[in-house]
Amino acid sequence: MGSLESGIPAKRDNGGRGGRQQQQQHQFLQRNRSRLSRFLLWKRIDYFQWICTIGVFFFFAVLFQMFLPGLVIDKSDKPWSSKEILPPDLIVFKEKGFLDFGDDVRFEPTKLLMKFQREANGFNFTSSSLNTTLQRFGFRKPKLAMVFADLLADPEQVLMLSISKALQEISYAIEVYSLKDGPVNSIWQKMGVPVTILETNHASSCVIDWLSYDGIIVNSLRARSMFTCFLQEPFKSLPLVWVINEETLAVRSRQYNSTGQTDLLTDWKKIFSRASVVVFHNYLHPILYSEFDAGNFYVIPGSPEEVWKAKNLEFPQRDDVVISIVGSQFLYKGQWLEHALLLQALQPLFSGYYLESHNSHLKIIVLGGESASNYSVAIETISQNLTYPKDAVKHVSVAGNVDKILESSDLVIYGSFLEEQSFPEILMKAMSLGKPIVAPDLSNIRKYVDDRVTGYLFPKKNLKVLSEIVLEVITEGKISPLAQKIAMMGKTTAKNMMARETIEGYVTLLEKILKFSSEVASPKDVQEVPPKLIEEWSWHPFEAFLDKSPDDRTARSYGFLAKFERHWNHTPGEAMRFGTVNDDSFVYEIWEEERYLQMMNSKKRREDEELKGRALQYHGTWEEVYKSAKRADRSKNDLHERDEGELLRTGQPLCIYEPYFGEGTWSFLHQYPLYRGVGLSVKGRRPRMDDIDASSRLPLFNNPYYRDALGDFGAFFAISNKIDRLHKNSWIGFQSWRATARKESLSKTAENALLNAIQTRKHGDALYFWVRMDKDPRNPLQKPFWSFCDAINAGNCRFAYNQTLRKMYGIKNLDSLPPMPEDGDTWSVMQSWALPTRSFLEFVMFSRMFVDSLDAQIYEEHHRTSRCYLSLTKDKHCYSRLLELLVNVWAYHSARHIVYIDPSTGLMQEQHKQRNRRGQMWVKWFDYATLKTMDEDLAEEADSDRRVGHWLWPWTGEIVWRGSLEKEKQRKNAEKEEKKKKSRDKLNRMRSRNSRQKVIGKYVRPPPENETVTGNGNSTLSNVEA
Repeated sequence: MGSLESGIPAKRDNGGRGGRQQQQQHQFLQRNRSRLSRFLLWKRIDYFQWICTIGVFFFFAVLFQMFLPGLVIDKSDKPWSSKEILPPDLIVFKEKGFLDFGDDVRFEPTKLLMKFQREANGFNFTSSSLNTTLQRFGFRKPKLAMVFADLLADPEQVLMLSISKALQEISYAIEVYSLKDGPVNSIWQKMGVPVTILETNHASSCVIDWLSYDGIIVNSLRARSMFTCFLQEPFKSLPLVWVINEETLAVRSRQYNSTGQTDLLTDWKKIFSRASVVVFHNYLHPILYSEFDAGNFYVIPGSPEEVWKAKNLEFPQRDDVVISIVGSQFLYKGQWLEHALLLQALQPLFSGYYLESHNSHLKIIVLGGESASNYSVAIETISQNLTYPKDAVKHVSVAGNVDKILESSDLVIYGSFLEEQSFPEILMKAMSLGKPIVAPDLSNIRKYVDDRVTGYLFPKKNLKVLSEIVLEVITEGKISPLAQKIAMMGKTTAKNMMARETIEGYVTLLEKILKFSSEVASPKDVQEVPPKLIEEWSWHPFEAFLDKSPDDRTARSYGFLAKFERHWNHTPGEAMRFGTVNDDSFVYEIWEEERYLQMMNSKKRREDEELKGRALQYHGTWEEVYKSAKRADRSKNDLHERDEGELLRTGQPLCIYEPYFGEGTWSFLHQYPLYRGVGLSVKGRRPRMDDIDASSRLPLFNNPYYRDALGDFGAFFAISNKIDRLHKNSWIGFQSWRATARKESLSKTAENALLNAIQTRKHGDALYFWVRMDKDPRNPLQKPFWSFCDAINAGNCRFAYNQTLRKMYGIKNLDSLPPMPEDGDTWSVMQSWALPTRSFLEFVMFSRMFVDSLDAQIYEEHHRTSRCYLSLTKDKHCYSRLLELLVNVWAYHSARHIVYIDPSTGLMQEQHKQRNRRGQMWVKWFDYATLKTMDEDLAEEADSDRRVGHWLWPWTGEIVWRGSLEKEKQRKNAEKEEKKKKSRDKLNRMRSRNSRQKVIGKYVRPPPENETVTGNGNSTLSNVEA
């Protein structure tokens, strides 16, 4: 079990039971019942209380061994070591061995803690190959997305609202998404938090660019449909916290095992493993959900749920005085002994009460054990031997009865001496209901309960104090006024109990799992939050909902699971893959099956027709067959089917390519002829679409390292490689799917304006772009070019450009960078622009050399450690942010017009006009002739195979130079001559095999049957006539 590794268990204190007494009990348990009878008859010593207690313990130890199947006597060297007894709903976990604990139960998320430690140790990074330091600029706040199943008023909303207020105080920006609307929508908006309601048909698809957020918090099992998106690229690695407060799935998983629904169970496990951390609010839930543990379970104790429930309860007037004995949420073998001790301590109260009245209404309820076991018989026997009146002591099992018993109780006694990791949840329930509580002075209880102020505490080694406290609390058959006052003080304390610990726990967890890029400001310390926000739950906005009848969240959760299971049973295959199924995917499966059947029928029909016609087919000579086969081989590449989109693109001046990686981006891609997708991975390509497979065009993308490091920029290399076979338009454009997600893609009006400008050559050889740097969310302060580039690259953008240009041009000393002026205009970001195709090829030629020089600096260290000097943390997209701005440097210094087109209106505005650039452009550095010469030098070097070791440039495109063209021509001529020679040899062999055999003898044709052969024809005729 991944995260349930137990630490070193603390030695359990047995709360007042001396070591000598335990040894006597343990030894006596090994004796049979007859020896016990002789012992009791022989030892008739009238030592009232002490010897009676010992005798009762001895007797019931043997009695429990016979009648209680759940209690097992441990015969090890450690006497009275405890063992858990489970509620009926959780017996399956016991059978699997998941709950076989020792003395004390401790949940330690070892794997998560080790992961946090490793990441903390590796945070301070300095490049070993280059003397660089990393900087954080803090231009924007950290962004969090909170996802809910609905916005109904419930304790979950109180918890998340309280946490959000504290997070806002320490500089987090928060946005809320929900699958259903509700009354809490207005509460979030009053806080200044944007709320987005996702439509039901969009719940299973990605309609949000989740990469815009630094982390996501998902609440409840009922928000499961959102994981359909989080399980897909490019959102699979986004930090995600899943908060679960329901037990429903843990109980329901038993049915999955018993009914053989292993696929459904596996699908839930996949969902649990996707979360970076799964958070529970108590230490029992990780054990219940151990079936789904992927090593990412975490507990942050505390919740306003019990206070919320107590606000809606009304207590009927009763004449009885009910004392409830409750215990730990973990049931163990020694619990019966603790109950016996408590009943012994309560006996003086009960005896004194009966001296005054024989018709008493005092009742004691022992809450614990199992409903199916004989624990009730044991409790009844103990009460009889302690001289309790009949029906005065009653046992009630835990399952489904806790809330009812606490509501009907007048005094609650916590009877477990087990040291737990947090304040007992059942005590918080009792305090929230305004019940006076009595508990042992355990460390986690003493931390929140002040003795005789908010409750009563007694030493666990001195149960006489418990007797004194109970006699003080119950006087004259009712709860004393002082105890009632203390109970009200406890209720006030419970209202905000553990609020600080819970809020600080979430803040600390987010600090450990969120990794912020260099333009994001670090959150403030949680101690800077005002005390009022961190020490209290946010009850005020929910006061109007507290008096209403509570909505049963458990029923809603069971209803969701039932609906999901029905959906799964109807469409198991697709549900297994995505969790939820949309209608389009289901129709597509039917269409694929129908198309397959049609293909098979057509193939069989063609085969039958061909076999039928072969008998009458004239094969011709071998030379004719050979020539026909060669003609078919030469023309097979021209016989491809062209779809409607390709035909429409052929007649238009521009084609815009949209690079994408993973199924999570499909919702943001266009589906009409002006656009065409470029899949960076084979697995995530769209079905039934004429998308380009980048890996088939450029083998470099079969390497995941460069696919991730280059990002969308790698699509430029894939398209430019042998571009004549793919792109036949005079202009070429690119648009990021993230621009569409941010609603900054070209509208129809802007598309028409761009096409009109291209056709009329309004700006000539120009770079048109439509996503502005000054409106980028990463640049809220509207910093200039180089400052923004430094901010998104850990302060090393200038350094990287300097080192790369030096290596690229072979210059030892380069003291300056290409100037990018601050003239009030803006630049292009997010790879959304259009260029003439010839200019695009020139830009790719420059980019290939630039990327090669950059890779030579970073590859070795980044490939080994996943760290580079362009990022503060481990980052597989190391190159992409630097290359995102490269087109601006090339376009400015190659004297191209730079034109911004408004994506909504289509209005155009030229940026950085050429007349203002004079004297600032490095034209010679970016001149085509210079770049072409450098490109041919690299091609010649690659063609000669002189360079040894890692070299990226040959893998980014074609290797073309004058010598390579001549070599290619010679190679083709040699292949042609070789083919001709092979053809001649084949013909010669065939002729030699088909040569005629020499004639053995002369053949004489026989005469017809109606003719006579003679030497003289006239004589024959004359003879016949005669």
